[in-house]
Amino acid sequence: MRVGIGYDVHPLVENRNLILGGVLIPFQKGLDGHSDADVLVHAVIDALLGAAGMGDIGRLFPDTDDRYKGVSSLVLLRHVAQVLKKAMFEVENIDATIVAQKPRIAPYIEKMKENIALELGIQTDRINIKATTTEGMGFIGAGDGMAAYAIALLA
Repeated sequence: MRVGIGYDVHPLVENRNLILGGVLIPFQKGLDGHSDADVLVHAVIDALLGAAGMGDIGRLFPDTDDRYKGVSSLVLLRHVAQVLKKAMFEVENIDATIVAQKPRIAPYIEKMKENIALELGIQTDRINIKATTTEGMGFIGAGDGMAAYAIALLA
């Protein structure tokens, strides 16, 4: 068994879609980044790669590579799943937390789990996603960004 932790953070900006766990969430701002800036999937990818001892998301998908400009993070996750499978790793479980002041995330969690499970080829009961706020503190509490943490267990 091997465990890895992932973390990602992106600023919220006007004129971008808010994508979390591959779900388009109606909101007046979206996360800014080279890809779709899906902090949840990015944290999951880093946790998986960390558990496998395969570096991080920036090593596989550098933000200097135009092939990944605007790409869905689920496409990146699918690639990571293939790399893990080739290395004979199996995803046992993922536990993740989204940190955002707004919008409410709970209504979208089941669909996020479905999206991530589909790309990894696992059951949704192996994925847990939670959401919390910073109680108005810091840049996240001010509505200027979002973050996510994830832990993955591989066999």
